[in-house]
Amino acid sequence: MSANGSTHLKQKSPPPAGKTQPAPRLGQPAVSVQVKTSNDWFARFAAAASAWLGSKWAFSWAALVIVVWGASGFVFHYSDTWQLVINTGTTIVTFLMVFLIQNTQNRDARAINLKLNELIHALDKARDQMIDIENLSDVELDELQVRYEAIRAACLAREKGKQRPAD
Repeated sequence: MSANGSTHLKQKSPPPAGKTQPAPRLGQPAVSVQVKTSNDWFARFAAAASAWLGSKWAFSWAALVIVVWGASGFVFHYSDTWQLVINTGTTIVTFLMVFLIQNTQNRDARAINLKLNELIHALDKARDQMIDIENLSDVELDELQVRYEAIRAACLAREKGKQRPAD
């Protein structure tokens, strides 16, 4: 539920005729996907700001500001105040952009992790223990990495054994 208490859940529409959804695994209930919409003003603002600020128009606008600032240096005799204006402006913009970028990256990383979790869950041969490994400690992740490096080394050794030089 959002901070202001107004959260709405909408049931995802059923698949079109002719399209089938994969059957749930044996012993597991079917999961219905729900889309959550809320009145979280910061999430909406961050998404809109990220979309606009990542556009070519925002870059063009920023480049124009720099050109105008640079050209105005002649009028202001390249004074310390003239330099302070651009330094202060860019510092403030950078400070605010850090939060917008972090919000966008957090949302994207969460969505990707959920998609990967669904893929792991959907594959019969995949190990469900890999779901939510982003919550493991660094030591546990290091152990997993060592295990998968050993699997890769064994695979390379098998491949090398199959390739025999032609006599």
